[in-house]
Amino acid sequence: MRVLLLGANGYLGRFVADRLLADPAVQLTTLGRGDDADVRFDLASGSPGALTRFLNAVHPGVVINCAGATRGGARELTRHNTVAVATVCESLRRSGCGARLVQLGCSSEYGPSQPGSSTAEDAVPRPGGPYGVSKLAATELVLGSGLDAIVLRVFSPVGPGTPAGSPLGRLAEAMRRAMQGGDNELKLTGLGVQRDFVDVRDVARAVHAASLSAAQGAVNIGTGRAVRLRDVAGLLARVAGFGGALHELDDPHLGSPPAYPYPDGCGGWQQADVRTARDRLGWRPRIGLEESLADIWMEAACRI
Repeated sequence: MRVLLLGANGYLGRFVADRLLADPAVQLTTLGRGDDADVRFDLASGSPGALTRFLNAVHPGVVINCAGATRGGARELTRHNTVAVATVCESLRRSGCGARLVQLGCSSEYGPSQPGSSTAEDAVPRPGGPYGVSKLAATELVLGSGLDAIVLRVFSPVGPGTPAGSPLGRLAEAMRRAMQGGDNELKLTGLGVQRDFVDVRDVARAVHAASLSAAQGAVNIGTGRAVRLRDVAGLLARVAGFGGALHELDDPHLGSPPAYPYPDGCGGWQQADVRTARDRLGWRPRIGLEESLADIWMEAACRI
């Protein structure tokens, strides 16, 4: 099976590439903006015609899109997350390759949900910020394209390579600095937020399964269990061997109004309903949060 992977150098894309390369039945070609991609192409500015010519030359059976942006203003997010996907869809429609499209979406498309609830794929999306809006628009483009396509709505990915700007990346860095400086206390905010953390390697397994399946539509990828960030901090402290105290400061994010002060636009609670992934992809998460945190800490500890 020939697979074209878009965004192979991103956080998720690197693990998807590793997973695909471990499959002897896969012939992998990578496309991206970096010099280490097999083919250099900017989806946000490249023309559908140019990408169509490449698709016709390579003739992949599956196209996996891990490309996109998580930061920036509305215009930049729209360009990288929506316009780029429009280019991919149009190119696949023009091409004669008939490739299946696996698009990586995200839980920010749903927006805030009721505490204690699990969000299923039929929930009405109400994204709470420009990132979620740009990803939801991309999902709508994919599902309305008429292509053989599936969108994996990934909840909160964690594990090795976790970006420094993410909540867990910032938490690990704060703990590293405290330990390096000999501090016996760590002051943190926002610990009341609850998220469904799924290991990035399990996400890669889900992408691999989706590329082999006939399932279409949107499919949630998470663990089905929301964890309070306060508990995550305590678990990370145990993994790291940090014996100091964790002090929670007052956090303006936990008050109201405003209704959507959280960076991901998802409010204080989010938990995936993952039955569709189990039933249609045969996928379940395998890696526990403690192992994910141990890998995050191993990378942070190397900087001490």
